[in-house]
Amino acid sequence: MAMNVSSGGAGSEPDVMMDINTTPLIDVMLVLLIMLIITIPIQMHSVQMNLPIGNPPPVAQPQVVQINIDFDGTVTWNGARVSDRADLERHLAHVTAQAEQPEIYLQPSKLAPYSSVAEVLAAAQRKGATKIGLVSNEQYANSVE
Repeated sequence: MAMNVSSGGAGSEPDVMMDINTTPLIDVMLVLLIMLIITIPIQMHSVQMNLPIGNPPPVAQPQVVQINIDFDGTVTWNGARVSDRADLERHLAHVTAQAEQPEIYLQPSKLAPYSSVAEVLAAAQRKGATKIGLVSNEQYANSVE
């Protein structure tokens, strides 16, 4: 045990301790924290949604047009050969004139010239086709030429 001994004479007062005792402060803060945790209502994390009642309307499958481009630049429309560029644009004009445009799947051969693919894409863009996509791109994944 230690004792604070002053160096002064017998009549001198002991030194004043300037440290704050924080133990009561910590005790009060812990009690307040526990009271706060107990009094907070339990939060329900739910969202009110008004869901429709009954069966959903049937989803119609989209109409699909398949355009293939062979290695020599030959273009086929759903398996039928397209004779020239005007014939291709006539087919595209018919597709884009419909209220619900069919989806156009463009599938070029791995050996097809880029100019043929670019011509088909440009013609589709000129006629206003909005649903066009390239399919079977996996064949190009490992090709190094």
